[in-house]
Amino acid sequence: MIRIEHLRKEYANATPLKDVSVTIRDGDVISVIGPSGTGKSTLIRCIDLLERPTSGRIWVDDTCITDPKCDINKVRRKMGMVFQSFNLFQHLNVIGNIMAAPMELLKKSRQEAYEEGMRLLRTVGLADKAENFPDELSGGQKQRVAIARTLAMGPEIVLFDEPTSALDPTMVGEVQAVIRGLAGQGLTMVIVTHEMRFAREIANRVFYMDEGGIYEEGTPDEIFGSPKREKTIRFIKHIKVFERTIASKDFDFIGFNTELEEFGRKNGMSQRSIYRTQTVFEELCVQIVLPALDDDFKLNVAVGYSQDEETATVEIRYGGRVFDPRTTDNVLSWKLAENASESIRHEAQEKEGYTNLVTVKIK
Repeated sequence: MIRIEHLRKEYANATPLKDVSVTIRDGDVISVIGPSGTGKSTLIRCIDLLERPTSGRIWVDDTCITDPKCDINKVRRKMGMVFQSFNLFQHLNVIGNIMAAPMELLKKSRQEAYEEGMRLLRTVGLADKAENFPDELSGGQKQRVAIARTLAMGPEIVLFDEPTSALDPTMVGEVQAVIRGLAGQGLTMVIVTHEMRFAREIANRVFYMDEGGIYEEGTPDEIFGSPKREKTIRFIKHIKVFERTIASKDFDFIGFNTELEEFGRKNGMSQRSIYRTQTVFEELCVQIVLPALDDDFKLNVAVGYSQDEETATVEIRYGGRVFDPRTTDNVLSWKLAENASESIRHEAQEKEGYTNLVTVKIK
């Protein structure tokens, strides 16, 4: 249904999409998730050519819509877009909003557009609001009208750009219920959403976006149940990360510990977990690993805290020779680090200039 090849979108101060290649099949319902600023909305706006890609190609069926010769208005009749801000015409009543495009673009008669509009309003539970104006509706009702207006064009593809993000939490469910109903009708749908439970329930495929593209994709069970890549795991498990790189043995030790404590407090870590994390850093990293490194070194410390599981993990990466801190002569520091930890694991690795990885689960 949709084929994207090496899609890139640049702005003056950012490049949200660096190189996206993916195929969306007929009937797919795809949830697009990821942190803010990772190009989720940009992706679907490029699919509809509301944003013109910097480079790359997009095919809808057998039509290359990025070809300058393409009649995009003709292709857009196959695609509908539902925006987070509704975009209803304020001067038209509800039925008028739904009838406008079919009459103007599809040349339907007024009666035909009216009958189809009322059918769609009944589908979204708003037939009794046909004569109301948008400013007389709640946010959830406005979004349901916006969905009905999109469906009035008979699209084969519907793109949803965070359809519930502008709604009061009490109204989110009514819009999600309408979208769930559409998912069973064979429409191809791409849904950008920050509602993780909804994303898992509604989709047959999930795109997690980061680093300028689709960082990981899979079934809902794969992405939400057993994600493979580091950033996906952090996002799905609500893991907050404090990360610093140390390149001098005379670094600001006190400043580091203060930042680490602020990170822990901000993200709900218990004082005990904060203290134990600081102990692991002081004893394992500063007292054992740092003295074993050459003068020209790079040492990376990443503290991850899972708000869902209330667990903390410390990862210490460093280059140079393979050095397992368990072989240290500093028995006192090792015992202090061990007492603050549930487990300490060392592995030799060759990744991004680091040859050692120590992973510590905080007790």
